[in-house]
Order: sequence, then C-alpha cells, then structure tokens
Amino acid sequence: MSAPSNQNGLRARKKQRTRTALLDAGLDLFLTKGYEATTIDEITAEVEVSSRTFFRYFASKEDLALAKGAEFDDLMLDALTARPADEPPLAALRHAALDMVRESASGDGVGRFLRVQHLITNTPSLLAGNLRRLANNEERLTVEIAARQGVDPATDLRPRVLVGMVCAALRIGLQATCADPGRDLARMVELVEAAIDLATTGIPQRWGDDPHAW
Repeated sequence: MSAPSNQNGLRARKKQRTRTALLDAGLDLFLTKGYEATTIDEITAEVEVSSRTFFRYFASKEDLALAKGAEFDDLMLDALTARPADEPPLAALRHAALDMVRESASGDGVGRFLRVQHLITNTPSLLAGNLRRLANNEERLTVEIAARQGVDPATDLRPRVLVGMVCAALRIGLQATCADPGRDLARMVELVEAAIDLATTGIPQRWGDDPHAW
C-alpha cells in the first residue's frame, strides 16, 4: 500500500516543481522582456520542457501571468476562513489582507512581489482577465463574510461594500509601496494597513440588525 502512495507523492511533487519552474521562468521573462515580447517557446526553453508540457499546467500565456495573482487571492481567502468565527467582519477581513501581504512578500521577496503586482495591473492585454480575477476574488470574499455574519449578500449589501472597500485599499496600499523608497516588508504592511484603516473609518466592528446601516 505504501509503494503506490509514495509514487503518487513523488509524481505530485514533480508536477508542482515543474509548474513552479514554468511560473518563475515566465514571470522573470515578463519582468525583463515585457509580457508581449515573451513567447511560450522562450518560457519552455528556460525550463527545458516542451510546449505540450506547458499546456498541461497553463491554458495560455495569460493564464500563467495571472496565476500569481490567483495564488494571492487564495491566500487571502484561506486567511479569512481561518479567522475566529466570532471575530467582527472588518477585523477578520483586515487581518486576512495583511496576512496575505506578509506571506506573499515573505515568499517572493518584496521587490519581486511588487513588480509582479505592477505587471498584472499595468499590462493592457492582461486587463480584462485581471479584472475578472479581481471580481471573482471579491465575490468569494463577500460570500465568506456574509456566511460569517449570517446574512444574504443578495439583500444585504454590507458584505459586498466592505469587501470592495478593503480590496480597493489593498491595491492603493501596494501602489503606495511601489512609490516608496523603502520598499521593505514592514513599510508595505504599514502602508496597506493605513489605506485599509482610512477606507473603513467609521465602520463599526459589530453590525446592527438593519441591512441598510452599519
């Protein structure tokens, strides 16, 4: 029983290594040459795999370019679902955003994290796909906040409004970090935190029963 299980584990790790290598190679080329100027053949040549192997992991060059952003989205949702069930919605979402920033930047390095964010949000040919990704992430976060509060997001706008404000502040904080000469992890977290606090000033920790008022 253990041999097949070990083989499955080895295959899974090999697949993950190949996917990570393709992702890293693609992003490195996008950041140095530009997204439009980079071809799939150049990405596969860096990893020494075939284009057929590339398409086992990514549907397109755009899919690879947005994959890192999708990972960040998953980190934020996972961080939110891991927060205590009785934690107020604003506090839970704020912690989730900051945890995502810390984990992502710690793993990739602040400079590369910011450059990838800039690439994703400032490449016109990626704009439509990126907007779909952002909208999908906000919807998932909205559903989670609504479930935690026991409300229906179709009739209670507070979860959607709160998520929209925090996600917009997150983007503003990251943009501010790009323009900041320090660009270290502590400064990035500080700027994101400040943007979220500014955006959500006046929102109480606990919501009332009226869906039309905080």
